[in-house]
Amino acid sequence: MSQNIEFQPILLGSDINVYGMARSFHEEFGITSIALSASQLAPTKYSKIVEVQCHPHFDQEEVFIKTLREFKENHANDKKKYLLVACGDGYALMASKYKAELSEFFEVPYIDYSLYQKLENKPDFYNICEEYQLPYPKTVLVTPETEIDPLVNGLSFPYPMILKPGNSISYLEVHFEGQKKAFTIASPEEMKLMLHRCYEAGYPDEMIIQDFIPGTDENMRVLNAYVDKNHKVRMMCLGHPLLEDPSPKAIGNYVAILPDYNEKVYQQIQDFLEKIEYTGFANFDMKYDPRDGEYKLFEINLRQGRSSFYVTLNGYNLTRYLVSDRIFNEPFAETVCGKGTKLWLGVPKKVLLTYVNPSFKAEIRQFIKSKNYGTTLFYAKDNSPKRYLLMRYAFYRYIGTFKEYFNNR
Repeated sequence: MSQNIEFQPILLGSDINVYGMARSFHEEFGITSIALSASQLAPTKYSKIVEVQCHPHFDQEEVFIKTLREFKENHANDKKKYLLVACGDGYALMASKYKAELSEFFEVPYIDYSLYQKLENKPDFYNICEEYQLPYPKTVLVTPETEIDPLVNGLSFPYPMILKPGNSISYLEVHFEGQKKAFTIASPEEMKLMLHRCYEAGYPDEMIIQDFIPGTDENMRVLNAYVDKNHKVRMMCLGHPLLEDPSPKAIGNYVAILPDYNEKVYQQIQDFLEKIEYTGFANFDMKYDPRDGEYKLFEINLRQGRSSFYVTLNGYNLTRYLVSDRIFNEPFAETVCGKGTKLWLGVPKKVLLTYVNPSFKAEIRQFIKSKNYGTTLFYAKDNSPKRYLLMRYAFYRYIGTFKEYFNNR
């Protein structure tokens, strides 16, 4: 198959996920990406490897599709292929929703909207887990119509419990005192308070109450996969998060990931993705449950994860599989199951060594000593003084964030 096809990545957003994908494209193909975004965020600022084009309200559906229609008109006679890569939930949703129209001009590696809706909604996702015998934590659903106090009084899990939104997109549109991306709830009184506040603020969808799986951040696992247009899994890479961002709006965002490998998990995820006829990037969050030895799935993100550069860092460049499938039409050859050797860092080394579970410190120091570590944001081929100073500032702000929030989670 000819590899002389010209193509242009069009990344949707301007955050760290966008920079990670732009860096992956640049490392693999020496190509500069274009990013379309509602605003300019720090991770892509002053970059030479991604050109950010800002369109106010681009994250709203009408502006999104209008902008891409205009892009199509302006480039209608181009010979190159344009490859859409969504780097946030909202953009992935709109890419799926308008997939048929967008595919007339762009390469759109996303699932059909009907499947998107089932997988993106956590309650529906747990039903699918049940159907395909994938382990997940015991769950109780709350709706705007639920009588909250009697439901909470009847819960049978032990405290603490997890409380989180079933629809992360509509949840971002409401605001209330004490709001977090996900809650660890210590008592029935706290559970009632947060549920009442959430629904009084106008949240329209399900909230999920979940059995708390014992253990802290280091029991988490993250898996990124790429599935081709014929629904064959081309690559999976498992990571072992050691630490999460403790700030209320960013809880669950990983800031340090060790490489990991687990044949059983790889086989479970591959079987699942191929049976549901998935396509594109997928990102799974799961947690090891010491009570039964299973890895319980929390959610699937229908895109690569915001910390997914750990995959590229470990030698499995995310864009390699995407481009060979969607641009060069190379046939499926094998499923690559990642066995990494590098520690990915999203915070300064000092922060990780201060706040990580002490049992991992010796291993982390070994990775650092042997220089087997890396970041998304610091890239030698994109290192202007302005960018370097901004990224240093962004990185070292985590020192204050962890001091303020780590013990208050």
